[in-house]
Amino acid sequence: MPAVARLPGGESGDGDGALDTAPTAVFEALGDPVRRRLLEVLVPGEQPAGALVTALQARVRITQPAVSQHLKVLREAGLVRVRAEGTRRLYAVDDAGTAAARAWLARFEDTFAQPLDALATELARGRRERRRAAGTSGAGEHGTAAAAATDQAAGA
Repeated sequence: MPAVARLPGGESGDGDGALDTAPTAVFEALGDPVRRRLLEVLVPGEQPAGALVTALQARVRITQPAVSQHLKVLREAGLVRVRAEGTRRLYAVDDAGTAAARAWLARFEDTFAQPLDALATELARGRRERRRAAGTSGAGEHGTAAAAATDQAAGA
């Protein structure tokens, strides 16, 4: 199996363009639960490094240097940005990195939408056929009302 090269921006490629569309570094960074937790802590807004360490230590046994390493991975993946304020380092979620992940994942939305649309069409067709069958079976209004009640129970 050929080696996969790392492209600028954390994307990977095998030379033929087959893998060039995935923001690999972003998803590799998100693969670690500690890094995901760091992002969750940063969602409300910018936080100093010390507060991030404290928040993580409340849930897992982790040292300050380990938190720093996780923050470095998140920074390199483009998920977190840092700014200096005196001697403090303030971290925040980088919207560009999360936008890249959302954009890549958005390609899969249509994968689910079309089958769900087809399912909705089939459900409607089945309800319509039940109403027709109930109306032509000689059941009269009572049969139509029963079909309508069945449709309501089925979520029509």
